[in-house]
This record gives sequence, structure tokens and C-alpha cells, in this order.
Amino acid sequence: MDAGEVRERAADLPTEPGVYQFLARDDAGGEDRVLYVGKAVDLRDRVRSYADPRSERIRRMVARADDLDVAVTDTETQALLLEANLIKRHQPRYNVRLKDDKSYPLVQLTAHEFPRIEITRDPDDDATVYGPYTDKGRVETVVKALRETYGLRGCSDHKFRGRDRPCLDYEVGICTAPCTGEIDEPSYAGDVSSVRRFFEGETGVLADPLRREMERAAQDEEFERAANHRDRLEAVEAFHGGGGEAVTAPEGGGERAVDVLGATVEGDEATVARLHAADGQLVDRERHTLAAPEGEDRIGAVFAAFVPQYYAERDLPDALLLSERPGDAELAAWLEAEGVDVRVPGAGREAKLVDLALKNARRGVSARDDEGRALAEALGLEGRIERVEGFDVSHAQGRAVVGSDVTFVDGSPEKSDYRRKKLDETNDDYANMRSLVRWRAERAVEGRDDRPDPDLLLVDGGEGQLGAARDALAETGWDVPVVALAKEEELVVTPTRSPVSEANGTLSRAERSYRTHDWADDAPHLHLCQRVRDEAHRFAVQYHQSLRDEVSTALDEVPGVGPETRRRLLRRFGSVENVRDASTEELTRVDGVGEATADAIVSRL
Repeated sequence: MDAGEVRERAADLPTEPGVYQFLARDDAGGEDRVLYVGKAVDLRDRVRSYADPRSERIRRMVARADDLDVAVTDTETQALLLEANLIKRHQPRYNVRLKDDKSYPLVQLTAHEFPRIEITRDPDDDATVYGPYTDKGRVETVVKALRETYGLRGCSDHKFRGRDRPCLDYEVGICTAPCTGEIDEPSYAGDVSSVRRFFEGETGVLADPLRREMERAAQDEEFERAANHRDRLEAVEAFHGGGGEAVTAPEGGGERAVDVLGATVEGDEATVARLHAADGQLVDRERHTLAAPEGEDRIGAVFAAFVPQYYAERDLPDALLLSERPGDAELAAWLEAEGVDVRVPGAGREAKLVDLALKNARRGVSARDDEGRALAEALGLEGRIERVEGFDVSHAQGRAVVGSDVTFVDGSPEKSDYRRKKLDETNDDYANMRSLVRWRAERAVEGRDDRPDPDLLLVDGGEGQLGAARDALAETGWDVPVVALAKEEELVVTPTRSPVSEANGTLSRAERSYRTHDWADDAPHLHLCQRVRDEAHRFAVQYHQSLRDEVSTALDEVPGVGPETRRRLLRRFGSVENVRDASTEELTRVDGVGEATADAIVSRL
């Protein structure tokens, strides 16, 4: 759309509140793609302002737009919430979009009869959770010291069930083996209570035993052991008072839920850190990245974009503690109407919490930002690479052929955007890769894929796989950069031309040219490519194995395992996956499975 067309369309719009969408027409006849969503107090005035955009980014958006759609609302607050929902639904390329990055670990005590202690980023719903913690190494040291002192189990439910003798954890002294009755439930519950007291702030529960062990080792002239206890003691004593401690909740006036938000802007990216307190204890932490808004009050604009998008599908807290007030009157009115107390503390305990959130937000502007910029520069692309999709194929001599399509955003896996596909059974890696990429490309071109287009495609393999992927892109007209990364020498292979431009030109497949990049082992952009490649490989192999397991082919191919033995194994372990996890000793307890057969099962699976 040009300036004249924008003014012409704006003249026909009402002067009421509402939401507007700039759309790009789908040439294939599918649904138009949403480029930008905005809210307005006065739709006519707001849309007219796009005839002379204030930034180059918005100017490019308007130039790409083919159409405009509006929705009138009764109130400005309705426009605010509708805008947030549309942004989350359509993920428009030119909006400030919210992306989660849960990057700090928690410690959980599970709700089992004999609770398990573990470090996690995705706690169970019914677990008792402590954290977040900013120093993962210190948390690991403390949890290990707690297990050595109080013997809480750390094993999975599968390993815990059905044991008739303790595992190695018991032998090395980090578990009291409740699985085999080496400790009774009341005694184990007492140890769990001590661990809870430590995480609730009673440092001496762990520090005192460590100090006694350190002194005893020093008296026995076991100086290396004493030094180990000293190092652990230092970590434990710093746990509730230094950079790795669990933060404590604000002392609000009867508020049951408080969120603390800190934001920072670096270049064209913003990061928001959220700490969440419930019933007086901080129980959750998240970090989110957004495209940085333009203008003078950028931090206020970040909050104005983040808050409605984040809370449109979540319960609002009783209070929000912010480093700056959002510069949005409609947002302020909505929060006030919902009974949310918005505070910008200047001093005291609440201000310290906001400072901690700011510290966490600044940590978000990390090496991964450098990775995306470095990769774009190394490949000769503009800006930074934010969204990468990785592809791999897995099969067994042409059987159970599957493909994976994983997504990384800002260097982190975006698992909600992972996809997988069964492919035609053929023992041709190039044909399989071409089929997989063509499937993704067709869905993108036809508007049937709900994910935004990536900045880069990465295929697992070399020139052959890259050529197959480029064939698929050329056939469908999906113009997205694509590279390959082979495992053998970790060399990145890139084409010298766009596959779509080659398809429209005169070059034959044999005349295509490639470049091979031998990047340094410690190059951040190589590390990003490796993570994407390895995750695509893992996801493909996992899916392939699950398909094989569905028909028990994995067990059928093991020498010495006949139909009856297979049935006994599945009755004993429940699934082929559990058979794969079982030890040789556990396998030999099944009737008909001797040591040789057990060794064969372990080797094949």
C-alpha cells in the first residue's frame, strides 16, 4: 500500500475505538497473512498516521501490505485485549511479540509417598517448589550435599518401583533406599522435613553437619576431603545470602499473588524478567524476549506490549511491581478496573526485588543474541537470525521413515513449534529430505502452517541433503535461506544463490555452486547450528524408535527373543522403551532371558 491508498482507506474508517490489521494477500488463494495488529482510540486518525510512518521498519510493513481490516469495539479496554489476543494468535512479523525463555532452575520435592528431590525447569503441578536460582552450579552443589546428608532419592519412578535390592546411589551414600525398605516412611519423612527447612531459610540444617565433617576430616589429616567439605560449606552458607539464593517475596498488604517485572532494551530486542510470588513465597520465574518498540520511552512501551499479551490468557496478580510505569492509559485503566495495584517502588524490599528482576532481564541479553547476529553476518544475511528450523530424517534401511522439524527462537528450543512427519518408505536420504522440506514449504506457501516463516532452515547433512532441500524450495517458491551441517567434520555448507532465483533462471542442478565454511570450534554461530542440528537428529530418532516400538520390531530383531519372550518382557516392563532402559541384571530376572540374550537386548536397543 502506498501513502495515498492508506489515506483513502483511513477516510472511510469510523472515529471509534477498535483494532486494525495490515494484511498481505496470499497469491495461492489461501487466507491473507497478518503483518501487523494495532489498537486505536480513534481508528481513522490512527490508521491515517501510517501514510507517513515514523520508522523504516513500519514503512516496510506498509509497503508489503495489500489490505486493511478493522474491528470496532465498545471501549478502549476491549481494543487493548482484542489486540493482545490477535497478536498471540497470528504472531504478526512486525509486532512486538512475546516469546518465553524459562531459563532459571528450580528445586522440587515431589508429592510421592517417598518424595524425590531434583533440579528442574518444568516442575510437577503437585510438587513443592523452591527457587528460582540464578547460579545453577551452586544449586547442584547444595542438592548433592543435601542428598549425602539426608539420603533423599533422586531416581525416576520407573527405577524406584519393583526393586528387590538397593541401587548404586545407596552404595555411594546419597540415598537411604526407601525403595527396598532400608529406611521406614516416618524416618524418611523426617529427612524430607529437614530438607524443607533448609530451603525455607534454615541454613544450619545443612551447614552444621558439613562443618562437623570438615573438622573431622581435618583432624584425621584427610586434607583433600576436608577441602571438599569446605567448598561445599561455602556454597551452602552463600545459598541464602548471595547471588544463587532463592529470592523472598514482598511483604504486601494481604496480597496473595504479586508479579515483579524488570525490562531492558538492547538494540532491537527487549527482555522482560518476571518473578511470581504466591502466598508470600516466590514460586516461579520466567524470562521473555520481544522485538524492541521504537520511540523515547522504550521501557514503558515494552511493559505496555508485554502486560496485555501475557495476562490475556492468565490470571492477573493482586499487584504488579515494575521498574517503570507503562506509557499506556488504556492499559492503566484496565488494570485498575481489574483491581491490580501497580507499583514502582523506589526503596526497600520491593525495590530490591525489582532490581533482581532487572538483573535477570539483563542476563537475557546474552551470548545467544551474539549467536544470532554472528550467524547472520557469517552467512551474509541482514540483521540477526532469530528463528531457525532444523530438519533431519531417520529410518532403518528404508523402514519406518520419519522426518523432524524443530524450531529454535533466540537460540533456545521452541518445543511448541516442533513438528514431525511420517514419510514414504524409501531408502534414499536425499529423496526423504526433499519430501520433508517440500511438506513444510507447501504448508507455508499455502498458509496452512500456523508458525511464522523462519529466518533460516538448517538440514542435517552435506551437499546432497542441501541440494534436496533446495529442490523442494525451488519447486514450491518458498524463498527462505537454507544451509546444511554435516556431523563428520562440522562443516557448514551454503549455496551461492537463492533456490527460488535459480529455479527462475537458467542454472541446472549440476551447475549449482556451494561454499563450505570451516568455522572455529568455539565460534558462537557454529554452536547455534550444532544445537539445532543435534536437536533435529534427536527428535527424528525418537520418533523413528517410537514407530518401530509400536509394532515391536525393535525386539523382534534381537537374536534369542522370540514371541513368547517378547511378551514376557513387555508384561514385565510395560513397553519397549522401558525394556531399553532396563539393566542387564533386571532383564535376566525375566523367564527365558539369559545373560547372552540380555546382552543382545542391551546392544540392539
